[in-house]
Amino acid sequence: MGSIDTFKAKGSLQVAGKSYAIYRLDALSDAGFDIASLPYSLKILLENLLRTENGVDITADDIRALAGWGVESQSEREISFTPARVVLQDFTGVPAVVDLAAMREAMHTLRGDAGRINPLAPVELVIDHSVIVDAFGDETAFDRNITIEYERNLERYQFLRWGQTAFDDFKVVPPDTGIVHQINLEHLSRVVFTHEVEGGTAAYPDTCVGTDSHTPMVNGLGVVAWGVGGIEAEAAMLGQPISMLIPKVVGFKLIGSLPAGTTATDLVLTITEMLREHRVVGKFVEFYGPGVAAVPLANRATIGNMSPEYGSTIAIFPIDNVTLRYLELTGRSSDHIALIETYAKQQGLWHDPGLEPRYSERLELDLSTVVPSIAGPTRPQDRISLTDAKRAFRRTLPAFVSEAPHKLKGYDVAVAQSFPASDPPSHEQPESFSDAPNINNDRTSEGGERSANPMPVLLGDGTTCHVDHGAVVIAAITSCTNTSNPTVMLAAALLAKKAVELGLSRKPWVKTSLAPGSRVVTDYFKKAGLMPYLEALGFYLVGYGCTTCIGNSGPLIPEVSDAVASGDLSVVSVLSGNRNFEGRIHAEVKMNYLMSPPLVVAYALTGTMDTDLSNDPLGYGKDGLPVYLRDIWPSSQEVAAVEHSISTDMYTRGYTDVFAGNERWRGLPTPQGELFAWDDTSTYVRKPPYFAEMQRKPAPVSDIAGARVLAKLGDSVTTDHISPAGSIARNSPAAQYLTDHGVMAKDFNSYGSRRGNHEVMIRGTFANVRLRNQLAPGTEGGYTRDFTRTGAPVTAIFDASCNYLDEGIALVVLAGKDYGSGSSRDWAAKGTSLLGVRAVIAESYERIHRSNLLGMGVLPLQFPPGETAESLGLTGEEVFSIAGITALNGGGIPPTVKVRAGDVTFEAVVRIDTQTEADYYRHGGIMQYVLRNLLN
Repeated sequence: MGSIDTFKAKGSLQVAGKSYAIYRLDALSDAGFDIASLPYSLKILLENLLRTENGVDITADDIRALAGWGVESQSEREISFTPARVVLQDFTGVPAVVDLAAMREAMHTLRGDAGRINPLAPVELVIDHSVIVDAFGDETAFDRNITIEYERNLERYQFLRWGQTAFDDFKVVPPDTGIVHQINLEHLSRVVFTHEVEGGTAAYPDTCVGTDSHTPMVNGLGVVAWGVGGIEAEAAMLGQPISMLIPKVVGFKLIGSLPAGTTATDLVLTITEMLREHRVVGKFVEFYGPGVAAVPLANRATIGNMSPEYGSTIAIFPIDNVTLRYLELTGRSSDHIALIETYAKQQGLWHDPGLEPRYSERLELDLSTVVPSIAGPTRPQDRISLTDAKRAFRRTLPAFVSEAPHKLKGYDVAVAQSFPASDPPSHEQPESFSDAPNINNDRTSEGGERSANPMPVLLGDGTTCHVDHGAVVIAAITSCTNTSNPTVMLAAALLAKKAVELGLSRKPWVKTSLAPGSRVVTDYFKKAGLMPYLEALGFYLVGYGCTTCIGNSGPLIPEVSDAVASGDLSVVSVLSGNRNFEGRIHAEVKMNYLMSPPLVVAYALTGTMDTDLSNDPLGYGKDGLPVYLRDIWPSSQEVAAVEHSISTDMYTRGYTDVFAGNERWRGLPTPQGELFAWDDTSTYVRKPPYFAEMQRKPAPVSDIAGARVLAKLGDSVTTDHISPAGSIARNSPAAQYLTDHGVMAKDFNSYGSRRGNHEVMIRGTFANVRLRNQLAPGTEGGYTRDFTRTGAPVTAIFDASCNYLDEGIALVVLAGKDYGSGSSRDWAAKGTSLLGVRAVIAESYERIHRSNLLGMGVLPLQFPPGETAESLGLTGEEVFSIAGITALNGGGIPPTVKVRAGDVTFEAVVRIDTQTEADYYRHGGIMQYVLRNLLN
């Protein structure tokens, strides 16, 4: 609670005989502000400011600026937001805890109180990113994958067990429980938070930040929550408010209801396309209107989950009766639900379908116009109507086939176009081979000829088949986006039931998997008697975790992998996830499509993307007759009938003692002590170098001279391109490091699992197999030119960085539009900093990555409006100097700095947007800033 109450907002609320201290928003109405028409999300922020007003970080003028939002532009005003709690997943959570452990040691070294490094806000970490689909397709897959998971991650799990005991208010949900966002939705979210304070209990809106960009999933519950980098989350854990600009709010009006045959996935892909086109990066999106009541809570969560895919900070629904019914279903107490309803109505947070709040911008969607859709092959915003899927696949295929005229011999195609990884093709490309022959596996073309490139495959069970371009080699029901939604999950199971009963089976080259977001999913599958049908099609349980959506898809069927390599085939994954960027799902799979769970099952039956599910049969039944998608698609009535199998006791039973874990977790040896005992031989958890030689006071910031370009990149370079992710290639610098430390190739594990070791992560930064560095044309992956060597030879980015650091040469990165889009990966910034990059110059940034760069002491700059690296004639071979940075030492923020690159000079825009961010940069990063504040 703040120490000041300028507007006399502190009051009380009586619910079920108990009194709660609250900060009343109507106190601002009494002060003359129009609070009733404020967007829902801004009311949440406004209450936050009222409650935390202290005259320093949060002032009465901040409250007035937000309360008067819309009267005049407030988008340039900085405010401080204090989240109620922090959620972490293990890939990003482990390095966050590593950093806290390192801060404790640094505090001890600087003769401070190490115990002060402790979460001041509740922190809940869910281990959900570590399970890999090594085993699949039979009833042993789940147990085998868990066993392998524990063997691979023993050091990490022991470290997290230490964190549980060493830090106060830090809880861990053990492995094999579910996905952080689904657990957050089903159990962790309070909607209205309560906290014991002096003299009683305070009640206020539940808000949170999380180290995963899909944290906005709980926006579906009316919880203001968004993804931040790990370093920003660490500051929130240590009690630092999050600095932000008052956002623009886009009102998204919903009318009507979804037609039969469409799913929540179809709706969210439609919304993603609309909002990405509207450009909502850094804005709040808020759904309102009469159609809101027709959107079930699970669908709302699906929409909120995809917020990063269209770039908004949040995508929120207000509280209403739909919210309360979901909370009741998932086992929240009746007293707490009563508090939520009373508090929301008292504070004007209850949805009024007839209200037209004031918004910065508006969009509208008639839900009845939504059609079945998929998205791909490389971006979630590239929506494709299902009826156009085959044509869209054929339009894009040439861009993914090397030497297209040869590899697509016999096809009516244009020469394959070259698309950089940072600008993948969309389904809107000019159609290049609409008359191409059918390339379905084991089928002939319309002209009677077999496909141009079928590769024979002899599987381990003796089955012979052929795979070709477009073969579906991964079909995964996975990811929080959809596994939290019982309607689409049950639709997939019912579709499987009908398919099995008609005699259909999955194609043998398809690797199938089922990875639910919580144990509740398999509970209701089993209760409804549907699990055997999914298993009959190969969709056995492989784990409760993110798996395929984050690249933990495991190896392809070995014989299929060999055929893909031998034929240089462009094959496909289909998944019910939220991300499909190039190189993300599997290194051997070039084309990835997002879709609803029932469509994942359907494509596993066809085994190819080169099919029209509206008109082509999925296969032939046991009676020899063709079976079409329409024959087995479950009706809404059929789905509703089995939804009755879901009961509250499934949630209450599933989340009893959720932090305790099973015997395997409880039996792990747990290190003890206030300070962590670092093991110099560990290849998973190492002490990071951020605080080496740190002094109590920061040195002045300096200009940059004599810098070289490490990478020159195009548009839409994602954090997946920058941050180490997925498997560790055997010929990579990271692999060499592990080999040098006695790790065998079979035990390399993934980059994500080794995020607690900066040595591995530095070597994997900018090493994505699809990254194209324009400074090293003709290469793909983590390569650059090393200007410390004669002739500037092409070499690994890490090796070049070592040489630059040895010679004291600063580095810069040049980039195009939307630099750093995608997941909130802190290692995209940490790795950039540790490689020696002092500044990034881009055309524009995704919100989280720009903030993370500053959090690691890297200066984000922007090309002048209308200018690009190309328009300025920059090749990346120039020597750079950047003057004017020292103006920050005076306390202000210079609007521009002068950049000289060879013979070219221009004024770059300084993207330090707030004074707090300037403080972070002056201290060399957010962790150093927090540590010095605690010291002093």
